[in-house]
Amino acid sequence: MTPEAKKTTSSLIDDLRKVDVFSDLPAEDLTWWAERLEEVRLQPGEVFVREGDPADKLMVILEGEIRLQQNSPDAPVYRARAGQVTGLLPYSRLTQIRATGRAVVPTRIALLHKSLFPEMLQRMPQLGQRLVAIMSDRIRETARAETQRDKLAALGKLSAGLAHELNNPAAAAQRAAASLREALQTVREASIRLARHALSAEQREVVIRFENEAGSFAPPIPTDPLAQSDREEQITAWIENRHMPNAWKIAPVLADAGVDATKLEGLAGQVGESVLGDALIRISSILTISKLIAEIDHSTKRISDMVRAIKEYSYMDQPAMQEIDVHAGLESTLTIFGHRLKSGVRVVRDYDTTLPRVCAYGGELNQIWTNLIDNAIDAMQGKGEIGLRTTREIDRVLVEVRDTGPGIPAEIQPRIFDPFFTTKGVGEGTGLGLDAVCRIVKNHHGEIRVNSRPGDTRFQVYLPIAQPKAQPVAELKEVVHE
Repeated sequence: MTPEAKKTTSSLIDDLRKVDVFSDLPAEDLTWWAERLEEVRLQPGEVFVREGDPADKLMVILEGEIRLQQNSPDAPVYRARAGQVTGLLPYSRLTQIRATGRAVVPTRIALLHKSLFPEMLQRMPQLGQRLVAIMSDRIRETARAETQRDKLAALGKLSAGLAHELNNPAAAAQRAAASLREALQTVREASIRLARHALSAEQREVVIRFENEAGSFAPPIPTDPLAQSDREEQITAWIENRHMPNAWKIAPVLADAGVDATKLEGLAGQVGESVLGDALIRISSILTISKLIAEIDHSTKRISDMVRAIKEYSYMDQPAMQEIDVHAGLESTLTIFGHRLKSGVRVVRDYDTTLPRVCAYGGELNQIWTNLIDNAIDAMQGKGEIGLRTTREIDRVLVEVRDTGPGIPAEIQPRIFDPFFTTKGVGEGTGLGLDAVCRIVKNHHGEIRVNSRPGDTRFQVYLPIAQPKAQPVAELKEVVHE
């Protein structure tokens, strides 16, 4: 070994001693590493690895900092700083680099090719265990970050849909309130003008009775639009023949309330032609006010229903484990997805109305229904039929979510519940939705199955009606897919 090589090796040994994983290794082991490491120096912003490159080297960050990010603007950013070990680790199944790496500051890294792993593990089994522990920590951290990202993405989609659903009735109520203010002003002015006519008690009684009865003139079944239009034209012509103003405003309101020319003739005969114009303005304004109040009531009720659905969906202010009505959970979830169902998805319900409540975490069950229904809508590209079926099987309930999408290929069906496995395009899914579904079902001592063929995909969730009295410790199972 040349003096220069010895100096480089000695320097690398000193650098490795500063890394926790290597700090207590014997000198001969550090020498083995130093003689086989390839040292690379990077300038800020310099790319040293790209997404899709072969994963074939272990990396030790000696100085500086590197940043790794997938080629997606909303992808999480991972950082590795001096003293950390990253890249390909022993026993990892990583075959390709999953992110593009750049130096943040002047950086120095050392690389060990995977062909040297067997010798390294044979010489230093204790170090192998440490590197496997690093890999496990990395997997957990990656899964945690991806899960958080997936939850935030789902929350963003639901929030956007809820905002749209709440905006429609809120805007309708606001418009109705503005129109109500105008109608109140009109009825006030018409009432003042009527008072100036010095009406007799009988005439006042006729006007009030007509106002009260006008709403009952409308048939219980909505009138044919053509017949409604004809009646409106007749009323307009009747009012204009008497040279009364605002016929275009009064006629639609009276026609909608079921008033016709015959009833108007009767009113005119009882109150007189001089009073009729102001009486009709007041009557139509009163009818408009009643209609606007009904619109505000309907809109605010829709808002209340949405808020109640959100509370039921999230199980706010309720104990975690309780007796759950799965039908209520399914309906709350459908309400949350209302904006996506309107564009061409038909929901077919086949509920067993005798189904008992199940003991469960309500919020977690709704995560199941959310993921399954969301996947069904995506699979059908927003057009098709979703079937929801419930039934009882001895001591369990079955909830089935069916869709008419293209189906799941048989060769990938065994993998769909694996973490990070997804059939969606890059940036469209993290592969954690069905993994979360599977974990929640298992945590409830249940079972989930899938049967799929083109045009008929069914996810079947089996949940026990009663949970075991003694809750066993949940099994922690790390499924590694690098």
